Amino acid sequence: MPDARFTDADPAPLALMAGDPEDLTVISTLAQDSVLPVTEISYDMRHRQLALLLNRFRWEDAASAQREERPYERVRSVLLISDVQRVQSDGIDRSDNDLILELLALRWQPGEDGTGQLMLEFAGDGTLVVHAECLNVELRDVTRPYIAPSRRAPGHADV
Repeated sequence: MPDARFTDADPAPLALMAGDPEDLTVISTLAQDSVLPVTEISYDMRHRQLALLLNRFRWEDAASAQREERPYERVRSVLLISDVQRVQSDGIDRSDNDLILELLALRWQPGEDGTGQLMLEFAGDGTLVVHAECLNVELRDVTRPYIAPSRRAPGHADV
């Protein structure tokens, strides 16, 4: 079976921006269960941007895939955070080039005068804390969808 194509999909590739907590909730939901090697995290201090290249589960297509009895899909997406002042890592060994991370949620903690901290929470209690001048996040699909290697939707154990 060939890989899926955006022309087969509805909706088209995602290109979303978040400038407030409500918009961030949408991006967090769509990025949930994305996986990435730790080597696909890049912080550009000069341009004040943090970029993550995700293998994103296509939650927006999951119900259609189930209904049509076709495989679930993933897509490569860039999560770009702008206006970054600094990045801290807790529970993530950035020197372990074999480390694979699973993104669980994005959460905004507002500070003073529009500043705040964007928390990227990963499975296994790892967190990236992004200190930012303001909430400025983009999620953009950058490849065609492909069949999810597991052919299953991510599952979560009840806690």
